[in-house]
Amino acid sequence: MRYAFCIIHYQYKVMKKKYTLTFALSKGRLAEKALEILAKCGVDTAPLLKKTRKLELFDGSGEYRFLFVKPSDVPIYVERGVADLGVVGKDTLLEDNRDICEMLDLGFGQCRLCVAGYKDRTPKEGNLRVGTKYINITKKFYDAKGMSPDIVQLYGSVELAPIVGLSDVIVDLVESGKTLEANGLSVLEDICNISARLCVNKVSLKMNKSEIMDLIERMGKVL
Repeated sequence: MRYAFCIIHYQYKVMKKKYTLTFALSKGRLAEKALEILAKCGVDTAPLLKKTRKLELFDGSGEYRFLFVKPSDVPIYVERGVADLGVVGKDTLLEDNRDICEMLDLGFGQCRLCVAGYKDRTPKEGNLRVGTKYINITKKFYDAKGMSPDIVQLYGSVELAPIVGLSDVIVDLVESGKTLEANGLSVLEDICNISARLCVNKVSLKMNKSEIMDLIERMGKVL
């Protein structure tokens, strides 16, 4: 009986001990850069740098939990409160327009969201076709111009659309411009600059304000 009690008591202590904050990150460059910044802030990221297929990991102290999800899912995890904080591109935040707080421009993952196409091709007025995965951003951009183009939703190889006549132009992220150049396309208009942002769940910001703001302050100093 005493042995069983000890086991139950131990399990209770383990269950009672909880991490302080949960991050939602997308595997890849954004996660790597975010972890570099957190390491400089004193977070023990060593366990997160090991190769693994696990999608839920903890820092060395157990104070921070990390969930690795698709980039487009980061704002959803944060908005729903599954994660307290998330690192995601500004393009995703603009496209999804989730009810979360954008707290910090992390400065990495810099690129531009642009309209691109052939410089020497002018579509007939009122018949503009735009290929993009950024449906909402594109609609808002052209609404401001008083235009209502035919928006073709695509999920990959967007540069192919003007080449095969699926669209007249595309709206996509441009970093170096080499892919556009390789396909004979050029940037026609800039929509906005993009970089990685730190976003926070609104309820978490109230409930864990001191912990979150302390971390943000440390990250800001590193940046």
